[in-house]
Amino acid sequence: MTEPATAFTQPSTTPSPGNRFYRTVWRWHFYAGLFVIPFMLILAATGIIYLFKPQLDTAMYHNLMFVQPGATALPYTEQVQSAQSSYPDATVTQIMPNVAPDRSTEVLLATADERNLMVFVNPYNGQVLGDRDEDNNLQAIARKIHGELLIGKAGDYLVELASCWGLVLLISGLYLWLPRNKFSVTGTLIPRLWSKNKRVFWRDLHAVPGFYGILLIGFLILTGLPWTGFWGDTFAQVWGRFPAQMWDDVPQSTVLTGSLNQRGQVVPWAVQQLPMPQSTTSGHSNHTGHSDARSEIQESVAGSSVNLNTVISLAQAQGAPPGFNVTLPEGKTGVYTVSAFPNDPTQEVTMHIDQYSGKVLADVRWKDYGLVPKAVEMGVAIHMGKYFGIANQLLMLVAALITMLLSMTGAVMWWQRRPKESGLVGAPSMPPYVQHWRVPLAIVAIMGLAFPLVGLSLVIVLLLDYFVLSRIPALKRIFN
Repeated sequence: MTEPATAFTQPSTTPSPGNRFYRTVWRWHFYAGLFVIPFMLILAATGIIYLFKPQLDTAMYHNLMFVQPGATALPYTEQVQSAQSSYPDATVTQIMPNVAPDRSTEVLLATADERNLMVFVNPYNGQVLGDRDEDNNLQAIARKIHGELLIGKAGDYLVELASCWGLVLLISGLYLWLPRNKFSVTGTLIPRLWSKNKRVFWRDLHAVPGFYGILLIGFLILTGLPWTGFWGDTFAQVWGRFPAQMWDDVPQSTVLTGSLNQRGQVVPWAVQQLPMPQSTTSGHSNHTGHSDARSEIQESVAGSSVNLNTVISLAQAQGAPPGFNVTLPEGKTGVYTVSAFPNDPTQEVTMHIDQYSGKVLADVRWKDYGLVPKAVEMGVAIHMGKYFGIANQLLMLVAALITMLLSMTGAVMWWQRRPKESGLVGAPSMPPYVQHWRVPLAIVAIMGLAFPLVGLSLVIVLLLDYFVLSRIPALKRIFN
């Protein structure tokens, strides 16, 4: 029975043009795998943790999140005052009203030592149930590793580069999976796990699940890229714009709504490029001298028409779904921001409200998104396992597990074919000469245009491979 050629099957035929191209793609696949494997394992593992954040939060913080329902809830200003009284040196930055009668109100505070504490308050009696460090808990750390490897912008770029190279792996892997001779169900669609040949066993365990999982893994990569620092920011600047006439005659600052996401997911991706409007201070002399409106939020000023209670009531009246956040104004011209990032992206809401008049300065919803932002938001919801419940979580879990399986089997296959006597890299050898160079060049050009970081790195790798690694005898012995 003819075995389909795969990423780790050495071609044995005379180097025809097709075989030379196959070997070139194989070499790309090999180097991409060596670079991507550790990142894919990290992203899959941390993604699984964050995928089940709702269940983990409930299990780990049940005593903080759940309360005995009462008859009447306290005003939100009083609930915030309770949190503020327990942490007098901290500043209230955000509040999430209780999402259900048996849930606590969550108040986010910034401490003097630059921590972000989520304080849980019983909405019926104002009791402070405890706090959670939003920067140093399992789910938060997993998210930071997933996004930036805990090393900031450099980590963000590395994750983006590895993700883009993951696309190269998927494309090249699909080509290498295609049967080159006679089609056979076993080895192509069914892995030969019964084979006593270790290479066949591990190759099939790598290639066949890779074929079935290619769409899921590709979906994960593509829906994660909009949050990256280089490609994602550029993509957002192009597609995340809104027409200025949506808020005529409203003063705007140079600060973007996306700045609110510095403490985690607060506003949707689609509104990150939305300029923050400014509250108008004229005619509100009673606020003169207050440098930060957040310091006033716990005060219930007699006769005041706008406070946290009225803002939350307005948000509820305007149809903001349960689970929305209210970010407090910062400075004299700051605004209240009501943001909802629910499981169903069609229910997303972002509202900026004047802190003095209570006027809605901007109200952006699903209907205001363009086609691309809608696609991104829907993709992100599915990526995070939020859109269709536990089934969504399980589907993404399968995608993450396949990613881990491909990474581990790829590493095993490399270790098996690595030259035992020398301990060298053992990369597939370069074809003796190259023809039909237009196809590889076209692939490089397309990848470079779509994903600049991977295009640049691909050019660098190809130049190093062709002019250095394959021409200097000492390096050729190491990498071949």
